[in-house]
Amino acid sequence: MDILQVFGYFGALLIGVVLGLIGGGGSILTVPILVYLLFVNPVTATAYSLFVVGVSALVGAIQNIQKGLVDFKTAIVFAIPAFIAVYSTRKYMVPAIPEKLFSLGGFLVTKNIAIMLFFALVMLVASIFMIKNNSNTSDAESTVKYNYPLIIIEGIVVGVLTGIVGAGGGFLIIPALVLLAKLPMKKAVATSLLIIAIKSLIGFIGDVENLEIDWLFLLSFTAVSVVGIFLGIYLSNFIEGKKLKKGFGWFVFIMGIYIIFKELT
Repeated sequence: MDILQVFGYFGALLIGVVLGLIGGGGSILTVPILVYLLFVNPVTATAYSLFVVGVSALVGAIQNIQKGLVDFKTAIVFAIPAFIAVYSTRKYMVPAIPEKLFSLGGFLVTKNIAIMLFFALVMLVASIFMIKNNSNTSDAESTVKYNYPLIIIEGIVVGVLTGIVGAGGGFLIIPALVLLAKLPMKKAVATSLLIIAIKSLIGFIGDVENLEIDWLFLLSFTAVSVVGIFLGIYLSNFIEGKKLKKGFGWFVFIMGIYIIFKELT
């Protein structure tokens, strides 16, 4: 195992630790780690990311279910359009994108470059949500109200986004659950993990039929990430996740800029 592979698996551990500490955000690192440290093709990396994110979120969701924090009705209303969208995106939309898209001057924009640039854009948006860190969001219990049309539309948008870049989309799901379903923050975070798990794992099924999966590598990488989740949950007893969130947001922002620079040079 060379030094980059060691860093790659350390990155898998970091993904889990971040998820365990702040309840989201770690999955945004999965694709860059797979592409730049472990040299996985970007399309395959987004597929692997769906599996890693799905399993990791499922571990967190099970813990939250045991604590009674998951709102199942909201999860179902949001998850159904989301997993239909992510499955369709992985099975039909991503394979349909041509390998060579267009040229700008002498620079050829390929499918892989376009996916990484779009992913970098998602990272920048996610980082802004983390840096803003809306700490004034109420955590008090309130009557849950459902704006069904908007929840369904948001589910489709998040599903397509997840399908293209392989990230969980928690930075979009949590505000939607708070604003559209009036869930308190703790329940929104817990419910989002179940939604992420369902749509990511179902989206990955769309890839199994299109891609050759290296199961040994994928399962080992995912196992390290899951260990990281338990480590992060343990560390959360000593470290306040909210304080880390802003710093991690800046890290994600810098990573997004780095990816744009690397892909365009």
